[in-house]
Formats: sequence, structure tokens, C-alpha cells
Amino acid sequence: MRQGRFALALAVLVIALTAVGARAAGAGSILGKSMPALEGGPWINHAPLTAPDLRGRVVLVVFWTYGCYNCRHVEPYIKAWDRRYRTEGLVVVGVHSPEFAHEREPAKVRDYVREHDIAYPVVLDNDFAIWKRFDNHYWPTRYLIDRQGIVRYRHIGEGGYARTEHRLRGLLAEGGLPNR
Repeated sequence: MRQGRFALALAVLVIALTAVGARAAGAGSILGKSMPALEGGPWINHAPLTAPDLRGRVVLVVFWTYGCYNCRHVEPYIKAWDRRYRTEGLVVVGVHSPEFAHEREPAKVRDYVREHDIAYPVVLDNDFAIWKRFDNHYWPTRYLIDRQGIVRYRHIGEGGYARTEHRLRGLLAEGGLPNR
């Protein structure tokens, strides 16, 4: 009887950990699929971008919110990649998805973008429409999209900067439509 309960508890634990691990590994994610639309709220630093605008470019999409310390730690890397690779065909798009009510105010996001010298386009995603289309769950998360518009890489959280840059450089080196 006792052995049976232990076996049952162990089986439930294995199933739960497998489900969590599959989710973390990207099961059911958008990896390998076409980049979802970036249609959302107002844009900062740029006119709205569409899939045709981005065709032939490598795109780095970053989900962030200005009040998140983890997002702030990632920010210097994103800005550096934007400066370093923009002329090689990279387009960085920040998707600001607010965690708290005060982060929903467009003026505060604009102020943050200006004060932190963020030069890449930022779209406000107050209703989480873009977040949901990407099946995103965490701040910060970065996605790399190849020149054909396919999501090829995802990194959740801080760290992994060398790996992300390696993947970014690889996508820039791949053939495809010409840079604009």
C-alpha cells in the first residue's frame, strides 16, 4: 500500500516536471514559425513596422517593461547590438508590455526611452496583443527572426548574451533577401 502511494506520487511528479520542462524548452512555442504581427499600440522612435517592412532583415524583438530590473540589465546589450549591427541588416524592436498600471502611460514610456537614449523602435503593447501572438510569458525575452521572417531563437531572462550575439551574427551572415 505504502509502495503504491509512493509510486503514484513519483509518477505525478515526473509528469508535472516533464510538462514544465517542455514548456520551458519551447514546446508549443513560435520557434520555427513566421513572426507574428507587431501591430499594437502607438510606436515610439519610428513609424509602425509591418512584416513587409522587415522582410530581408534580421529582427531582434525584445519584450520588456521599464520598471523591470532584469529588463534594465539587458538594455545595454540590446542598445549595443542595435548600434553595432544596424548597418548589417539588423532591426531591433522593443515591445513594451507593462507589468504594473503606472507602466501603461505612454508619456512615461516615452520619457524612459528618451532618458535612456533608446534609438530603436518601441511599440507599446498595453493590451498584451503582441505578447499573446508571440506566446510570451516572461520579462525580458528576446527573439531573433531571420531574413525570411521565421522565428529562429528565443532567450528568456538575463544572461546568454554571447550565445544571443553568436546566433545574431549567424543570421546576419545567412543568405536571403538583400539588406536595405
